[in-house]
Amino acid sequence: MKQVGNLLAEFSARKPIRTGSLVVTVFGDAVSQHGSAVWLGSLIKILEPFGLNHRQIRTAVFRLVQEDWLVARQMGRRSYYSFTEAGHRHYEKAARRIYYLSRQPWDRKWTLVLPTLCSNKERDLLRRELSWLGYGALSSGMLGHPSGDRQSLDETLLELKLTDKVVVLIANTGDVASREVLRKLSHDCWDLDGIEKRYNHFIQRFSSVDRALRRARKRNAEQCFQVRTLLIHEYRRIQLQDSDLPGELLPPNWPGIPAYNLTKNIYRAVRNGSVDYLMKNMETIEGSLGEPAKEFYSRFDGVGI
Repeated sequence: MKQVGNLLAEFSARKPIRTGSLVVTVFGDAVSQHGSAVWLGSLIKILEPFGLNHRQIRTAVFRLVQEDWLVARQMGRRSYYSFTEAGHRHYEKAARRIYYLSRQPWDRKWTLVLPTLCSNKERDLLRRELSWLGYGALSSGMLGHPSGDRQSLDETLLELKLTDKVVVLIANTGDVASREVLRKLSHDCWDLDGIEKRYNHFIQRFSSVDRALRRARKRNAEQCFQVRTLLIHEYRRIQLQDSDLPGELLPPNWPGIPAYNLTKNIYRAVRNGSVDYLMKNMETIEGSLGEPAKEFYSRFDGVGI
């Protein structure tokens, strides 16, 4: 499909190409689901069509090892890579937002985080980590989210060793008249205009791919993998900046839900072909890549089941 070629060309034309981020997408979306460490040579093979050369991929993998995302196992002259425990936990927190539509009816409650005893360095780190969970700076010294994911928050505080330095409060919005104020606060704290533009651009780019997949009589397995990878890579980058705010606090006709449904439909169309391609082309210590775990099939509300 020429649409796949267009996506690959657009990706490879970016400056700079964030190779490490794409490698994390491949390990999180694909490799981790098969439970194996994969040979670097086979990783290079499947990523070269994205406009990357072996030096870029090797350098990105080395940096991810240094950053405790990946761990290497040496067998003879070959290196095999998989997520570290920390890398796996970090991607799983993102996966809850990527693969599952989480916006539920709002109970008017807010999760507030006050970094009371944190140093300036710890505050900056906490702000960055919680921004990936959808938290915004409501005021100086206060981070908050309506209906925040408490499991991910607790995991993050534990990983950062800040459990005993942070106060977590649950607040209730009781005054209906304050909703317009909250809408304005949400608009300012979470850059909803910028996120909306990114969602609309994503929908525009991938709608043509969706139409082409629906028309195709036969789907090329390699292209299925490439579509799946770029789809999740681009969607992940937006999702981790999105607020996951309840509908009551979002602008009318918010494009987040159409973007999720588009992602779900495309993922369904390319899933089987991409799995076939990976199992034939990714080499592990034991040999060929095995079947993905059962949990893989629950993504996007059990697409394809």
